[in-house]
Amino acid sequence: MELKLVMKTARSLSLELADGGTYNTIKKYEILLNGCVVKHTNKVITSLFGLKPDTTYEIAVREEGKKEVEAAITVVTDYEFVTLNVKEFGAKGDGIQNDTPFIQAAIMACPKMGRVLVPAGNYKITSLFLKSHIRFEIEKDAVLVADDNRHNYPILPGMIESYDETDEYNLGTWEGNPLKMFAGIITGLHVENVILYGEGMVNGNSSFETWWKNPKVMNIAFRPRTLFLSGCKNITIQGLTFKNSPSWTLHPYFSDNLHFCDLFVNNPAHSPNTDGLDPESCTNVKIEGVRFSLGDDCIAVKSGKIYMGRKHKKPSSHIHVRQCLMEDGHGAVTIGSEMAGGVKDLVVEDCIFRHTDRGLRIKTRRGRGKDAIIDNVIFKNINMDHVMTPFVVNTFYFCDPDGKSDYVQSREFHPVDERTPEIKRLVFENIKCDNCHVAAAHFDGLPEQPIEEIQMKNVSVNYAKEPKEDVPAMSLGVERCTKKGIYANNVNKLTLKNVAIEGQTGEVLQCINVEEIIK
Repeated sequence: MELKLVMKTARSLSLELADGGTYNTIKKYEILLNGCVVKHTNKVITSLFGLKPDTTYEIAVREEGKKEVEAAITVVTDYEFVTLNVKEFGAKGDGIQNDTPFIQAAIMACPKMGRVLVPAGNYKITSLFLKSHIRFEIEKDAVLVADDNRHNYPILPGMIESYDETDEYNLGTWEGNPLKMFAGIITGLHVENVILYGEGMVNGNSSFETWWKNPKVMNIAFRPRTLFLSGCKNITIQGLTFKNSPSWTLHPYFSDNLHFCDLFVNNPAHSPNTDGLDPESCTNVKIEGVRFSLGDDCIAVKSGKIYMGRKHKKPSSHIHVRQCLMEDGHGAVTIGSEMAGGVKDLVVEDCIFRHTDRGLRIKTRRGRGKDAIIDNVIFKNINMDHVMTPFVVNTFYFCDPDGKSDYVQSREFHPVDERTPEIKRLVFENIKCDNCHVAAAHFDGLPEQPIEEIQMKNVSVNYAKEPKEDVPAMSLGVERCTKKGIYANNVNKLTLKNVAIEGQTGEVLQCINVEEIIK
């Protein structure tokens, strides 16, 4: 077993216990800090809190019940200037007083390299705004509880025209368009070098009587995110639990150099549009050791619906997802459908997908535009269990008011123009899919712009004993089914090496307009 340092702050650190396990370790371990046992764990990515700044720690790991140390490292925690306790600024944490202004005062007063501390308690808040160069710790048994009265939230306008009418300033966004929305429960606008961490919780406090009622209807403004980061860079989120989000839970937007580590995103399975983590037009994103259990896509990579993608042409790129657990969502990892700026260089590895409708889910359609290019998407070393359809690529996704129009849904050839999206290279390696229900894979490309290349290597699929019937992809003309194999339509190159479906290597049940098949 190898022990690795994943990240550290002045008060915490995250470790990787690399014993060959996926999300959970193969064995149970004890973590020793300077010779004393401080934690028992069975998670590959594990965090320690309550450390002292600028201090050297000897960290060792041993199997539970044994005396021999299996691995050890030395870590020096980061420097910290001061700690500002929000209770000293007037916050009560009694769940009754509105603690927003008092916590915000502590944030604004915090100097560079300082820490804002939220100690144990229930803190009723609306929107908190981060500032650059601070650490914000929500400690164990501390809960930020969001007010469920939308009239108490500030609004972020969608688009503000510049004084000279030559430019614009975008703040609010909703499903890929620049529209007004309520500020996030925690909001970062053009901030940098921020660490938001701890063992505490951010509770969006949503219900079907409040934020989840008529979820697609704008009521004053569109629903807030639990965490919204716009135009930010060098942001780390560690250790926290986020639950009952009003809409998308974690939404970084036009932000770069982000690290999401050892989190739990927990929304009810039937809650509407409560995606777990949606990087939109973001670059250099690491997502490690995160557990998702929610009501929509666990991770959804986006880059604007049409206007923002075409204007800024900023794809989401260089995103690395590893050692994560995805449960109950519609898609474990989704691309789109709002991806007019493109998505490239996405790697998902060493993850578990469990009871999601789909594993990989690509959603695009005519109209997304020539910049809506998906390229170099790699999934490897993944275990799926009770995933309805493990692999779905749908270029006829029927979203938006015109989603069911003939232009979007027609399977006939259309001229390639500035409205035509493109899918290039997709790779799936070392993937085991148990208890599949609907279909092994559904790849449906555009006739005028076929999927360029799909590689499937060392992929096995078996079916549940009592499979559920459903539609593998949300587009017109796709029938409900169970226990289907691989459907491939409009693909230039399809590579199938050691692909077993119900024990039959290389089985392809339906293959249409595939130019080259390599087995």
